[in-house]
Formats: sequence, C-alpha cells, structure tokens
Amino acid sequence: MNRIVIIGGGYAGVLTAKKLAKKFKKNAGTLVTIIDKNPFHTMLTELHEVAAGRVEEDSIRISFRKVFAGRKVQFVQDFVESVDFGKKTVLGRNGSYEYDYLVMAAGSRPAYFGIPGAEEHSLSLWSYEDAIRLREHILDRFRQAASETDELEKRRLLTFHVVGAGLTGVEMVGELAEYVPILCDRFEINRKEVSLFNVDLLPRAVPTLPEKLSAKIQRRLEKMGVGMLLNTRVVEIGKNYIDLSFEEKISRHTTGTVIWVGGIECACVTTKAGEAAPSDPRGRLNTDKYLRCIGDESFYVAGDNLNCIPKGQSEPVPQMVENCEQSADTVAHNIYVSITGKGKLEEYKPQFHGVMISLGGRYAVARVGLPGLMISLPSILAMFTKHFINIVYFIQVLGWNKVSSYLKHEFFTVRNKRSFVGGHLSNRTPSFLLVPLRLWLGVAWLFEGIMKIVDGWFGSPKLQGFFGGANSWFNSLLGQTSDAISTATTSAASASDAVNSATGAAPNAVASAGTVIMNWDIFGIFRVIFVSGKSLAQSTLADFAFKLDIPVMNWFINTCIMPYDWVQVAMQIFIVAAEILIGLALIGGLFTTPSSALSLVLFFMFVTTTGLYLSNFWMLFAAIVMLWGAGSIFGLDYYITPLLKKGWKRLGWVRRLYIYHD
Repeated sequence: MNRIVIIGGGYAGVLTAKKLAKKFKKNAGTLVTIIDKNPFHTMLTELHEVAAGRVEEDSIRISFRKVFAGRKVQFVQDFVESVDFGKKTVLGRNGSYEYDYLVMAAGSRPAYFGIPGAEEHSLSLWSYEDAIRLREHILDRFRQAASETDELEKRRLLTFHVVGAGLTGVEMVGELAEYVPILCDRFEINRKEVSLFNVDLLPRAVPTLPEKLSAKIQRRLEKMGVGMLLNTRVVEIGKNYIDLSFEEKISRHTTGTVIWVGGIECACVTTKAGEAAPSDPRGRLNTDKYLRCIGDESFYVAGDNLNCIPKGQSEPVPQMVENCEQSADTVAHNIYVSITGKGKLEEYKPQFHGVMISLGGRYAVARVGLPGLMISLPSILAMFTKHFINIVYFIQVLGWNKVSSYLKHEFFTVRNKRSFVGGHLSNRTPSFLLVPLRLWLGVAWLFEGIMKIVDGWFGSPKLQGFFGGANSWFNSLLGQTSDAISTATTSAASASDAVNSATGAAPNAVASAGTVIMNWDIFGIFRVIFVSGKSLAQSTLADFAFKLDIPVMNWFINTCIMPYDWVQVAMQIFIVAAEILIGLALIGGLFTTPSSALSLVLFFMFVTTTGLYLSNFWMLFAAIVMLWGAGSIFGLDYYITPLLKKGWKRLGWVRRLYIYHD
C-alpha cells in the first residue's frame, strides 16, 4: 500500500488530493489522505467580502465531505503539530499518520514582525473564523457608536486602521469603504464621523503592480473616503490606539479597530518542519525543480509553503492562488511517476497570468496576460475577469454545485447594488407575484394541446398543412415559390388549426400585400425573416411574424418526417402530449423548471418551422421567467422539490460530478 498524506486543505492541498485521486482511480494499492483542522475548505481570497458584509459566510466555506465525495480520498480532521521524518509519520493532536509520500500544503498565517501589541490588539484576516469575527466586530462598533453620546468616543469607535496595502489590505479597506455608507444609513450615523485609514511602510499600494496601477488604486480608495498613510511604519498597537512613525516622527492615534493584513509567514507545522529541512526566513521550504524538499525525495511541497526559483527566474514563486493550482498539478504528476514508474518527472515551470484586485463589489483593477505580455484592464473587464477566474477554480473544486452557489451570492442575492452590474441581476421581485403568469402560461399550453386533439392530430397526418400553409404565406410575402413542404399544401384551409391562435404563423397561403421588414441570410447557415401581413401603417402586433429559416431543419423535415404518415402522427402525438403536460405542470406548479425548458424547446421548433406572431412571444418570455423556481410558491414544487433534491444528491455519481444544488 502506497500511503500519500497531504497536510492542509487549502487551495494547493485540495487540488493535489483531487488530482492524485484521479490519477490513482484504478489503483487499489494507493491511499490518499488529506488532513486539516477544519471540516471545510476556505476561500481565502474572498474573506474580505464576508468581513465587510457583502456575501454570506457560507459562500467562502466548502465542505471537504462534498469535495471528495465518490473519490478515493480519506479526509481526516485533525490539527497537525509536527512531522517525524525519520519514522515517516505525521503527528496530530488526535493521532499519528504514516506515509510513504508527504505533501506539505499547510498554507500561511499572519506575520506580526515583532511589533508590540500587534497580535494582541488587532484583528487578522486569514481564516474563516477571522472573517466572521471581523464582520461581527464591525457591526458591533456601529451599534455602540449609534448610542454613544460622547463625540470623541463615538469617533474613536468609528475609526478603522487597515495595516497593509498589499493585495489583501487594499481589498479589505476597499470593501469596508463600500460597506460604511450602508452601515451609516442603517444606524443613522453621519458618514463624516467615520474614518478609514490604510497604513503601510511601502511608498505605494500593491507594489507588485506597475506604478500607474498603484496610483489608480490609491485614487480610487481616496475617492471612497480612505486616508492612505504610506511610507508609514507601525510602531505599536494598544487597546484603543495605534502608534505610527512617519519621517522618523512617532504619533499616537486613537482607533476603534485595527485590521492586520501586514504580511504572512508559513504555518507553524511548516516552520517546524523547516528546522529539519532547508527553508527561508519565513519558513518556506526549499525544493528542487520537481518540488521535492531538498534531501528528501518522498517529501513534496506545494502552494504557499513552497520556496522554489523556477528555471529562468530570479525570484521565488509568489504566494498566490495560481501558484497553488500549478504546483498541485506538478506535485500530483511527480508522485504518480514516482509510484508507478510511468512517464518522467516534470519540472515546475509555472506560467502566471497576472493579478486581479477588487476594491469593493463595483470596481477592480487587473494586470493580466502572459509572461512578458501583460495588459491592464478597465474596471468592468477586470471585475468580470476576477469572477471568471473564481468560477474556473470552483469548477475544479466542487463543479456546478459551487458555481451555482457563487453566482447566487455574488449576483442573484446581492443587496445594496454591491456588484459590478449593480443590482440588476438581484432577485428583488417576490416569487408569489409570478404565480398568475405561471397559471396563465399553463392554461395557454393546455388549450393548445386540447385544440389539436379536437382538430384530429391523434388520427391523421396534419403536419403538411401545419408547416406548408405557414411556409406558403411567408414565401408569398418574400416573392418566392413554395418549397418542398409548401407544395404539398393543397389549400390554405389545410393549414388552419389551433396553433394559429397562439403558436403558429399565418395560415393564409395566398399572396398578400404585406411588408417584408427583414430577410437576412446569415453566412448561409440560417435566414432571419421578419414580416407583416399588412402594410406597416395598417399593422398591429398580431400582424407581425418572425421566423428562423434553417436549411438543415428544412432538410430534416422534408427527408425524415413528411414522406411518412406514421412519423407525422408520432410527431403530432409528441407535440400534443408535450403541450398538455407542460400546461398541467405549470398550472400545478410541478417540475416548473423542466416544463419551462421544454416550452422553450417547442418554441424553437415553431419559430424554425411555422414562425411565430409577435403577439404570441409573451409565451416565450414567460417560459424564460419560469425557468428558476417559480413553482416553489403556491405549487407542488414547494413540497416535491426538496424531497427530490435530497434523494438526488444521495446518488454516488451525482455527488461525484457535483451536479446538485445545496
């Protein structure tokens, strides 16, 4: 049995475990174990969003049980204290774990650089617990200030210092600056009474970015009401104060909150491992080009714990998510090669694609591209890119389950317009207001199905008239001769059935004095046709018709359906059954989402065969509105959906593919 133990369930640890599980999927002789002190993976790059109240806490928490469902990964919840390299054993508080291959991916912790009072009197932001604690602290400060009568004490309570102007620091202070006006309105506090400061010893914000982007970040933060205290050193932090040194002059400032994001160092277990293995001053472990710890070929390092200078580079790899992702891939590959002997060891050659920074939910900066070719993006593209990259990561970790949750938290339930698209996607309309629309759409579909039965769709072929009459009418307006379908039509009356009232195009096959508004050929793939049966001056909404003419669809109908009566009748039965079932489902509020999706499929069929009157397009848009949960109010889905979801997510292959909603 080959035992692989991974210490840490952060970005690098989770991805390494998943990649190893995939590689050893058919290898019963390999066991992958991942150990973490928490039962969940934390999205560290999104902590500021929870701390400043933009999203709920469950948006940054991902259960390990869900991540590794259906995979050959053993998760162990334990606090790892040290590693006995001689005995190849990981020592935790609850037990010990022997290994043949070890992956150190324990992540980082805040670094306080020996500043007096920094650890005791500041709030860090480097864990799930930190984000929750900080969120409650900020709310509590505003609650206290709202009832405080002493003006000096009130201003102290409402003074916030964020120490650190790196990536995390500017994101935290930007998020807080966006949150403050909302809290001021909630607690009836004057915005001028709140003071925000971003403190850093360095001369500019996020110095890893070009000066132009650093200046852009600083201008944006200042516009949001943040005082930028750069070239400023923190001397000491007390219970109600912070001492700052600027140009060798030390001054004391009263404060209600100090948020510490001034730097990181490796986790304790990594630092302790560094006592027995080569490491840098901050505890990062030195590795060879294959990411093996120097002197121990069974000991791999990934993510923040990694101190490696790739070939052709002059600096160690940065402590960022992209390094975690790429190092995880290299580690998993090399362990697989070492165990199986298949393939060759892979050198770590990371290709970093830039940095994205959000300053609240509405504004961002980004420097992205390829090594040697980086470009700066405008705010809206930078924010879009940031969300896109997050989604790519979520697909790797928890698939659709997490992607849907992320979209919900970031867009569909976001309040106070704290999104780069404002509040336009937020679900503000109460669901019960959609019930009448759902019922009416159901009645319309039920009526369509019943009328087709009355018209004899279950007994004899009707599609020649159904398709042919509509095509003859369109062709007469376009000045064309009828095609193979319309020539089969013997009279205009044969195309006249119930579909004309709600879903069909005009049945009249004779030439008319109508108007052609649009007749566009799109690269020979399809044709967009938009006409009116009358002159524009005389037209009403019911006179306009729209059609997508698709040659492939026409060929299929002419070749596979029209020549065979039994195929026509089978197709008719399907259409009628679908319309009746959709109608009944919508009326009862049962399976509303799949029913609405099937509605859209039928509409596509109609718009590419008979065309549709604009007066009937309300059914199309109503079906779109009904796609997401409209049956959960005053419908059977209210009772049935939770039971189905519960049973669905219990299926092993569903959990493994993450195709379920929480």
